[in-house]
Amino acid sequence: MTEPTAATTVTAATAVAPATGPNQPADGTPFVMDPLARDNAAEGALLRAAGPVVPVDLMGVHGWAVTRHAEARRLLTDARLVKDAAHWAAYQRGEVPRTWPLIGLAVPGPSMVTTDGAAHRRLRAIVAQAFTPRRVELMKPRIEEITARLLDQVAAAGPVVDLKTVFAFPLPMSVIGWLLGVPEHDHAYIRELYERFFSSTTKPDEVPATIAALNAFVADLVALRRAEPGDDLISALLTADVEGGALTDAEASATLRVIIAAGHETTVNLITNAVRALLTHPDQLALARSGEVPWSAVVEESLRWTPPTSNFLFRFATGDIEVGDTVVPAGDAVLISYNAIGRDPAQHGVTAEIFDITRDAERHLSFGHGPHVCPGSPLARLEAAVALPALFERFPDLALAVPEEELRPNPTMVVNSLRELPVRI
Repeated sequence: MTEPTAATTVTAATAVAPATGPNQPADGTPFVMDPLARDNAAEGALLRAAGPVVPVDLMGVHGWAVTRHAEARRLLTDARLVKDAAHWAAYQRGEVPRTWPLIGLAVPGPSMVTTDGAAHRRLRAIVAQAFTPRRVELMKPRIEEITARLLDQVAAAGPVVDLKTVFAFPLPMSVIGWLLGVPEHDHAYIRELYERFFSSTTKPDEVPATIAALNAFVADLVALRRAEPGDDLISALLTADVEGGALTDAEASATLRVIIAAGHETTVNLITNAVRALLTHPDQLALARSGEVPWSAVVEESLRWTPPTSNFLFRFATGDIEVGDTVVPAGDAVLISYNAIGRDPAQHGVTAEIFDITRDAERHLSFGHGPHVCPGSPLARLEAAVALPALFERFPDLALAVPEEELRPNPTMVVNSLRELPVRI
């Protein structure tokens, strides 16, 4: 594999925000995606209007965005789109710098996220065993216990708190930390690492250092459990009897990075986005609190309307792929724009832009589709389904502490969340 060169990186300071109209000229000029994620919903609408698959510029790196539900569902099961960066022509030619802020997501190492076929099934099977619906349901009492403890801390910290920091983050982090045996004193460090890892504004010279720190942290966990196995998921991963032999340290580390990221970041964003949506749509909150609509419907509509993952990087075309009148060339990178497909009117009707917990939202794709669908989705759904009703029962007068337009988005092209969620309890 050709190592990426230290080419010039286009940063947030030099990138161009989306225009106010469809940003897809007839000459094929790429749609320049906003690294600051100032309006994900608007950007998703512009991408959708530009076509089912759109050439995009991600801070100087070329790719294609899939923007509509039907095409995403089809392409997510198309065997010509693979996860192995060996098929990414620009990366192989050395055109993607190691200082590109999203390099750690595009080329994350050998795990179930970067493999296909038998290799993917081998790595995924171990993780999937830990997150079957039955095993997840057995975690519910522990999740309820953690939720109650955190709500006590919210009450003590009031009357105005950053709900993301004091509730939405520590809940899933405590759960995944408990499963993996990661001590609580490491949780803040994990948050700091992953915030830099996902950020589009991490300085170029800090990108390799962030990835190295994350790799070192995870490698230390693997080494510790190799030496001292315990009753935790890391030990189970390392001792699992899998086809093709036990996991190597590299496979275990890469898999662990995926579990930690997906195990907390998705749920942090799901809870944060759902609370924001409910507080800004009091009629929908009233339906949920009255019991007229189940909280599970709130979770599904939140996943559709403000998906925790805004754009998922990457799949790579092993051959030319026709999508409508467009051809994605072999060797190009393809991302799935959940911002765009979540509000596709062809799938969700003319009210797709409206937050409506009474709709049939289970048809969304926010946890993926096909072989790579997120194995941790049952846990994320359960955590949100426990957290949301408990939060609003404990604090029935919960309200935003600032006008909605003053809420600050996280500057990342990958996850869909806020920097903080200030509320008055």
